[in-house]
Amino acid sequence: MKRGYLADHFIGVGVKRLSSTEVDPQVSNGHEFQGTRVLQAFLGMPVAKHVISTRYLWLTDEEAPETLDSTATWYDSRINQPHRNPEPRLLYTAEAEPIVYRARDGDSLFVCLTRERHLLVLICRSGSDIERQLLWLFGLQAPVKGFAQAEFEGEAGGQLSFAARKILDEIGVEVEVADDNWLDLLTERFGRSFPATAVFSAFAREHTRTVDLLGDPDQALMDWIETEEAMFYAFERHLISERIAAGFVDEDGSTNVDGFVSFSLSVQNRRKSRAGYSLENHLVALFARHDVAFDRGAKTEGNKKPDFLFPSGAAYHDPDFDPAKITLLGSKSSCKDRWRQVLSEGNRARAKHLVTLEPSISLNQTNEMIGEGLQLVVPRPIQLSYLHEQQDWLLSLKDFLDVVKARARRTD
Repeated sequence: MKRGYLADHFIGVGVKRLSSTEVDPQVSNGHEFQGTRVLQAFLGMPVAKHVISTRYLWLTDEEAPETLDSTATWYDSRINQPHRNPEPRLLYTAEAEPIVYRARDGDSLFVCLTRERHLLVLICRSGSDIERQLLWLFGLQAPVKGFAQAEFEGEAGGQLSFAARKILDEIGVEVEVADDNWLDLLTERFGRSFPATAVFSAFAREHTRTVDLLGDPDQALMDWIETEEAMFYAFERHLISERIAAGFVDEDGSTNVDGFVSFSLSVQNRRKSRAGYSLENHLVALFARHDVAFDRGAKTEGNKKPDFLFPSGAAYHDPDFDPAKITLLGSKSSCKDRWRQVLSEGNRARAKHLVTLEPSISLNQTNEMIGEGLQLVVPRPIQLSYLHEQQDWLLSLKDFLDVVKARARRTD
């Protein structure tokens, strides 16, 4: 599977702390991002006003990004003052105000120059998960003041990992992972439509050369997920190409706009649902291979249905069964702020865990989880995106399986 590099997508990126003069119309209505001199490294010194195609994004940990396609102007605010040093600034448009004005003093601004020489202007809360993820992705430290920047050439930073691709997808940068070598096999097996997600996941496992499944379940899970991802996008691209070639035209020859919109939404919904079900499907296979007893989707109090209960739903509801031997596991491909729902899904379970593929969750967020008694489980390859102080607390899948097996052996 092709992984690619940051340099395939970006020339450079800079990050700074925003001030109220840049984002608060009650303080200033200048529409300028200041202190951007370091952007000269990849934008160059403006000798005249340079209008650049720009996508503005407001990013949060709770909602989908708010996006606007517009422009920005790179210019020297002192161009008519030859006796003074140049002071380059980035002017944002009035139509970008609904996004820019969401920010507060001290929030983070990331300015990215793409290979097509367009700009991505990414704005997010200071201390948020997405800020931490972007800093890790671009290999930057949060600036106390001023601007930090990085440039990308060749293989700098190494190949894009699953975690890196997940963050890029969040900001609308699509990394090509489809592997057309799978296409003949896929069309022979599934024809012209996607099967149920469990069937597709099983097919991916069948054709994955895993590492030691018992000795290294973390890498095995990631191998399965990445194989399924490459297969999924290869098959999806094939089916979408066929549908687009057929056109969206009604019998009277008019363009079927509703049909196109409906098809586009179905593609997006399938992508969103696949990721979560894929993780659960592969976990089921992993737990079965490790011979641990569990139920998927068993009901607890209030008709709640945690993703996994160990050893079983029947044991959970048996008042004579030792609650110290019960383990609850939630499964969320993207954790975001939804981890709290796991806390209410089983009153008898003293040990509550959440497995996620979310990279680089902020220290504030993981400290909240610790305070609420929730243990995060992250596959070992993704743990590398977390701070060292967090990694000491995280459980790998192998760690989690060892915990479940040890509880099953308890006799006291």
